[in-house]
This record gives sequence, C-alpha cells and structure tokens, in this order.
Amino acid sequence: MPHLRRALIVGIAGQDGSYLAEFLLRRGYEVFGLVRRSSGDFPDRLTHISEQITLIRGDLLDQLSLNSAIAQTKPHEVYNFGGTSFIPESWQQPALTSEYTAMGVVRLLEAIRQISPETRFYQASSSEIFGRPVEAPQDEDTPFNPRNPYGVAKLFGHLMAERYREGYGLFAVSGLLYNHESPRRGPEFVTRKITHAAAAIALGRASGLSLGNLEAKRDWGFAGDYVHAMWLMLQQHEPAQSYVIATGELHSVRDVLDVAFDHLGLDWERHVTVDSVLMRPLDNGPELVGRADRAREHLGWSPTLSFDGLIRLMVDADLARLDPAVRYTAALDWPAGSPLLVSSREAD
Repeated sequence: MPHLRRALIVGIAGQDGSYLAEFLLRRGYEVFGLVRRSSGDFPDRLTHISEQITLIRGDLLDQLSLNSAIAQTKPHEVYNFGGTSFIPESWQQPALTSEYTAMGVVRLLEAIRQISPETRFYQASSSEIFGRPVEAPQDEDTPFNPRNPYGVAKLFGHLMAERYREGYGLFAVSGLLYNHESPRRGPEFVTRKITHAAAAIALGRASGLSLGNLEAKRDWGFAGDYVHAMWLMLQQHEPAQSYVIATGELHSVRDVLDVAFDHLGLDWERHVTVDSVLMRPLDNGPELVGRADRAREHLGWSPTLSFDGLIRLMVDADLARLDPAVRYTAALDWPAGSPLLVSSREAD
C-alpha cells in the first residue's frame, strides 16, 4: 500500500516525537525523523518502530542541514519538537536554549519557505509562555508573560511562526501545550520520578523518595492525546493562529502521589520525605491551567485519558520495566483500547 503522506518530525527521539511517529505510521504516513549528527545508537523510544521510520541527520543550529532534510524528504508536514524541554536546564544554558528553541524555529521556517512552501508546519509552543499568568484559566487571548529562558525562547518561536504565516503565507500553526506526561517521560520530571519510585518501592528495589513542594499544581494530560491534537491542527483547511491544548484540570504533586502509591496498595506518607533543598516558592497569582475551547470547537479534540488513568498507566509501565518477570513492550505506553490506536484504514 503506498504511503498517503510524508512527515518530518524534528525531535523524533523525545516523548512527543515517538508518540507522534507511531500515530502517523498507523495512518499510513511515511515518517522521517531529524536527529542531531552527534546522535549514536537508535533512540530507545523508537527501537520498536526502527524498521518503519527513516532517520535524517541534521541540527537546528545548521541551516544547510535543515535545507537538505526538507529537500530530501519533501514532507507534506513538519512537526518541530526540537530544543530544550527541561526548564532548569534552560537557566544553566540560556544561550544554547535560545539557539535551539528560538532560532531553530526560524531556520526550519526558512528551509520550508525556500524549498517547500506548500509544506505544513507545526510548532510545539508551551504554556510556559504565559509564565505568571494574569488570569486563570488561560486561552489563546491571554497575555504572554514568560518567566524563564525556556519560556522566552518558546515565545520567540511562537511569534516567528505567526510572522511566517502572515508574511509569507506558510501554513504554520502553534500548539500551546500544557504539561503532558506518559511512560516515556524523562526520569527528571516529577510525575515520572514518582511513578518510577512507587514501582521500585513496591518491588523492594527502593525504600524512599525525596520531593520538593507537594502542593505545586499543574494541568497534566496524556502525551498520546496531545499528539492527536497536533495532527488535527495540520489537517484543517486554513491555519489558525494557535491552539491551547490542555485538560482544564489542576492536580497537585500530592495528587500524583495519592494515585501512584494507592495503585500499588502503598501509603506514600511512609516512604516520601520533603527536602527543603528541592522546594520552589509557590506563586500567589493565578495557576497555569488551560482552556481548550478552540481545540474542542474547531478540531473536535478532547482528552481521552483521565488524570488517574494516566498516572496508573505510568506506574504499570515502570513496574514492567523493573520486574524481569514482566516483558516490557511499547504497548504498555498506550492505554488499552485507546481510540488513537487505529489503522490508516480505520482513520479514513
């Protein structure tokens, strides 16, 4: 069966890139992924689909490599997840964060403009561009107020996508994504830190976990749901300025602990200690929580996995990774019976 469309995913080795690659393959796409020239072995998150995708070497710092990637793949769609995704790291490397996360967007847009202006472009923006928001919940009209180098760089990329759409007529859309988690989330993020620790404690591999502020709250959704929204943005007749993608629900770190440990029949208060070194001050203003009305109305999108279901999914996957009696497979990264796991024939 011939491929229906071609997609180039920049940052394919990350959480979102790997989920999107699977999602597109099931819809009959030919999938290419841009990885840095310095990358070594096949990325872990992609090993189960390694024979179905093609990796292209390139770097967001190198304009010529991006031009070559666009010319070589001739993509119908480009999805950009490239750049720093861990906020503390952006404080340690603000200049590099700006080069990859901000200027990398411009280089990609230039490659598309010069070589394949009909290509549709998705820019992964972030709720961090709202920073300390002036209102809650936030939507596409909420004023931007980034508070860290990552948020500032993301805002630059967000605005440049707008300028290229308005100035050059490119089909360029940004998704203002709130926190989205999965079993593929990096271990440095608090949700995965908790689910991994809970699984390790249940198996007798660990005895405790140190955390910072348990009252910190976020709008947490499932990454698999969010890549569906990204794809829908590029299937519209005309590009919208941007879409907020969020659950509209706030949950605390304490809530994550409650669900994760209860799923394993454990009392987290017996295992978790609060470390003042890890504490971050809580903002007194409105919380970061999104209102995804535009996505619901224009795209027909809504989350399919609840907060509790997401945390339990992550715990189960971490248990399987740690327990040699359980064979870990990528299928554990998706909820059983997910409506997103459809074939290209079902999607038509």
